Amino acid sequence: MALKKKGPPKSLAAGRPPVLHRSKSISRSATKALINKHHLLHKRKRQAIAQGNKAEEAVIDAEIEALGGIESYQEASLQGQRQDRGGDSSRVLMQWVEACLSSQGAGSGRRLRMLEVGALSTQNTCSKSGHFDIERIDLNSQGEGILQQDFMERPLPQNESERFDIISLSLVLNYVPEPKGRGEMLRRTTQFLRAPGRYIDCPHLATNFPSLFLVLPAPCVINSRYLDEERLVAIMESLGYVKVDSKTTQRLVYYLWRRDRVCKGTGAFSKKEIRSGPSRNNFAVVLG
Repeated sequence: MALKKKGPPKSLAAGRPPVLHRSKSISRSATKALINKHHLLHKRKRQAIAQGNKAEEAVIDAEIEALGGIESYQEASLQGQRQDRGGDSSRVLMQWVEACLSSQGAGSGRRLRMLEVGALSTQNTCSKSGHFDIERIDLNSQGEGILQQDFMERPLPQNESERFDIISLSLVLNYVPEPKGRGEMLRRTTQFLRAPGRYIDCPHLATNFPSLFLVLPAPCVINSRYLDEERLVAIMESLGYVKVDSKTTQRLVYYLWRRDRVCKGTGAFSKKEIRSGPSRNNFAVVLG
């Protein structure tokens, strides 16, 4: 059997949706159906490109255009970000950490450093809380205050002042095209966070920081062949994280992971089937 030629690793941009420009009111069910259809078509297109199948790629492009092209995807995605549709995931984070941050006292003047990867807005709940100094990055910046940058290419911190108390990866990991790339992204977060035990003299902060706020579409964890919560916890623990809080809704899963110890993530987590069934999706995280 001939061996498949491996192409260059896919960039993070290859898995991300297009830039969002304008919104148009459409129903919740229509929004969900349209986004899901676009995701499926773009997944098929990536597979066709990887296989060098130009004919299949052209067929898929025609299907995307028949749906209204990239513009229809942008409109649906903007609707999903609206406040009345639960678009601001940072509200959940603030529900978890507000008490410990407020216990610092109004006169402390201490603001924690946050790196928000995949930032869409400078006006979300975390931004308005007054508790954080936030650096925002995205592959396709959509406004002032958001640096256009790939997290996987961001220069590593040179000193403690360049590290962060918390990193937000909200609906970012699921757009990384390959399972191994997702594992590497999780591993890389540890290089940007402050050292474990930094808050030993601040017990009100030590419970939650330094930490990673991770948000994924719920099916990535509850309906995947290759990932469930037990396996996700094992992967994160191999990187030195412990789960502090979690929440599951019909659409999303939210996690707060505290960096508890220094680990290199040397455990082997391959793409191994842990749940079978034709209705399962293929979302996976590989760490080796």
